[in-house]
Amino acid sequence: MIQMADLTRQGMDGFRQAGERLAAWRAEVARRAALARQPQPEGARPPSVRRLLAELGSPAELWREAGKVRRAGGLELPRGTSRAVMLVPGFGAHPMRMRGLARALEGAGHRVSDWGMGWNLGADEDRFARLCERVDAMARKEREPLTLVGWSLGGLYAREVAKIMPENVAMVVTMGTPFSGDRRANNAWRAYQAVTGHTVDHPPVGEDLAEKPPVLTVALWSPRDGIVAPRSACGWPGERDRAIAVRCTHLGFAGHPDVTRAVAALLTEG
Repeated sequence: MIQMADLTRQGMDGFRQAGERLAAWRAEVARRAALARQPQPEGARPPSVRRLLAELGSPAELWREAGKVRRAGGLELPRGTSRAVMLVPGFGAHPMRMRGLARALEGAGHRVSDWGMGWNLGADEDRFARLCERVDAMARKEREPLTLVGWSLGGLYAREVAKIMPENVAMVVTMGTPFSGDRRANNAWRAYQAVTGHTVDHPPVGEDLAEKPPVLTVALWSPRDGIVAPRSACGWPGERDRAIAVRCTHLGFAGHPDVTRAVAALLTEG
């Protein structure tokens, strides 16, 4: 009889705990949905709907550009001193999306690694700490500071890493990274807030995103960007050392030949 009572009590406790977990899950879903429904602030101007829809054509554009490269006999890249490079993917992207850029830079003689953490699902203190550890480990392994090449959110990571450990970073190259101006001047902030559960105003990594790292910092930006406002990715003097315009979509930054040429040229100059 006592055993039956114990089993009944355990069953009731299990149901109660399951109910509490379900209620907590529903509350979190509702909270994140509210973050995704926040209104666009007045004055924060993301790229137009036309530019945003043009991003859908990115795969076809990259396929056409790859065909041009093949017909030309390959991508001609400048060669110079071999550099240690780390590629950091954008929000919602896997390092494989930057594999074409990695192979091209490796073909030009550089030693390329990725950030080692798979999908980039948003700014996170633990993820940032692990990235810092990896940069430190790779710099010691390569026996030289790294060039960090960050796409979109990956560029924010790269800039913040360079601020706290500049001895391990030779140069930062951002690609379509929203480091300047209003943090809602893009078409991804609502999705970002829904996925990460925190607002773009108070990220767990870095506060003054526009502050320039104490190393050479170059911003690649595109007037055709349909995700991030070009001015946010270009920045102002004092927020970066150089800004270089390329003509590609935001999703094209990781694979467009013009971007690869620009990054390779910067590595040669460095």
